[in-house]
Amino acid sequence: MNQRQDLHASAVATAIGELRALLGERLSTNKGAREHHGKDESSLAPAAPEAVAFPRSTEEVRDIVNICRRHGMPLIPFGAGTSVEGQVLAVRGGLSLDMSRMNRVLAVHEADLDASVEAGVTRRQLNEAIRHTGLFFPIDPGADATLGGMAATRASGTNAVRYGTMRENVLALTVVLADGRIIRTARRARKSSAGYDLTRLFVGSEGTLGVITEVTVRLHAMQEAMSAAVCRFPTMADAVNTVIQSIQSGIPIARSEFLCQTTIRAINAYSKSSHPEEPHLFFEFHGTAEGVKEQAELVQAIAATNSGSGFQWASHTEERNQLWQARHDAYFACLQLRPGSRAMATDVCVPLSRLTECIVATQGDVAAHGATIPIFGHVGDGNFHCVVLLDPEDPKDMARAHAFNRRLVERALVMEGSCTGEHGIGLGKRQYLRAELGEAVDLMREVKRLLDPGDLMNPGKVFMPD
Repeated sequence: MNQRQDLHASAVATAIGELRALLGERLSTNKGAREHHGKDESSLAPAAPEAVAFPRSTEEVRDIVNICRRHGMPLIPFGAGTSVEGQVLAVRGGLSLDMSRMNRVLAVHEADLDASVEAGVTRRQLNEAIRHTGLFFPIDPGADATLGGMAATRASGTNAVRYGTMRENVLALTVVLADGRIIRTARRARKSSAGYDLTRLFVGSEGTLGVITEVTVRLHAMQEAMSAAVCRFPTMADAVNTVIQSIQSGIPIARSEFLCQTTIRAINAYSKSSHPEEPHLFFEFHGTAEGVKEQAELVQAIAATNSGSGFQWASHTEERNQLWQARHDAYFACLQLRPGSRAMATDVCVPLSRLTECIVATQGDVAAHGATIPIFGHVGDGNFHCVVLLDPEDPKDMARAHAFNRRLVERALVMEGSCTGEHGIGLGKRQYLRAELGEAVDLMREVKRLLDPGDLMNPGKVFMPD
């Protein structure tokens, strides 16, 4: 070791000693725990932290942050580890801050349609806690992610076409800043013109500006009737055009998911289903019994004009859940198409008017790539995913995957879209941020330096190195 490395190792050892005095057995330097917290669902190389902390309160998080700041120890918030762009990887070592024990539902305000929870509460846990109220939390990214992690990555999912993303559904946050201050970004009022919108600053900040410890979210009333449907098409363009025309017609679709024939094949094998191996759309409609029936019939008519067939209904809760569970399993089902592989999951988002063009062009790239690449996504809001299956130990495989992703992102940006609709930037998309936002990235860097001058909050993420 050189002198700088010796000083760093000494500072880390001192920090770990102080953290152990604070947390006791809730601080782990166990190799297994460190390795678990140094990987996510991405194809990026794992990077383990030097220790893992399990706080139980906002005040404990503040004390942990103060210890890390004094000793220059990086700090990486960790939710459920389901990120796909490397957000939880400890690329500069440091402390992984596992929020799983901050899992209390703090308050449910039924009359106001909101709830306040600690950051480690998962979406399923919240919905189970409020089931008796007739309300639900609609953001559903597929994985049972934590609300803190979902806020940090500005997550969305299958319901976004009707209910929006985390951006629209977070009312307020409690955040511990890098200097140890605890701030509340807003009150519970549905609207406010009081000062800068700090809530939106931290929603999507990926742990780089502070640690989210509490989240106040909007809730929505369960509808009188819910019905799901599935329909198949001869081409991907036919399927996507059906969604676009339905939305442009003003039909209030609650969920709209596109799956290519390769994805359907994977789902059939994984979920033991028997959908014909053609492009499919999965729909869901919410409202009154008559309204749901009318919405579905209108969409069915539009589908028919685009050669859609085999329209099937799932009106019972069990049938609907089974249908959507198959969609949620798509990512893991696709991994089985190449056993032992990892996935580079793309997630571009383009304006609806360019969506069909973008997907058809991407289909051409898939054919040219010469490998299995399933395509699926929340096409109702212009967002879709390609699952590029690869061997992370094969440099040529990785290079081909990155080239495919680069072409896809460049195409989306030309169409005035985004390199990421919901996964965030993390490590995987850093090189595309400036191409998308230009000089706005410089302002982001200035905000980062102001709030975290020591660059200890999830360092290395969002921005390319200077």
